[in-house]
Amino acid sequence: MPSFDIVSEFDHHEANNAVDQANREVTTRFDFKGSGAKFEFNDNIIKSFAENDFQLQQMLDIVQMKLTKRGINTACLETAEAQITGKTAHQETTLKQGLDTPLARKIVKLIKNKKLKVQAAIQGEKVRVTGKKRDDLQQVIQLLKEEKLEMPLQFDNFRD
Repeated sequence: MPSFDIVSEFDHHEANNAVDQANREVTTRFDFKGSGAKFEFNDNIIKSFAENDFQLQQMLDIVQMKLTKRGINTACLETAEAQITGKTAHQETTLKQGLDTPLARKIVKLIKNKKLKVQAAIQGEKVRVTGKKRDDLQQVIQLLKEEKLEMPLQFDNFRD
């Protein structure tokens, strides 16, 4: 019976490369000279350090551009408030992955409301869709691509 998984993931290696490129750009840009502006990437969290809030916003734009060029959808970014203390400011940006329970339920509900001949089941941080015909599964993929959800979705593990 054909099936596939709906997941929301990103390539950690590409994210690391994007942050490295953003660091290189920040060190070479004239408006950041001598400011000590930098990025750190640990455990899906990008930490930005700068002198003020304006520079943090510029750095956020730089890292978003680098992530986009590396094929990582910026919809999975969750940016926290900037913390300004004395001479420095820092901000954390989290790269989210995996489907949380409310989003997974919303996906299952969307599929069931279309009355397609498929079954959708939540399995941890992914949703598995199974059906008798490959065409039904392709309709589900098309439906989810047209729908505007808060996380970027990938469809993998397609089995015939």
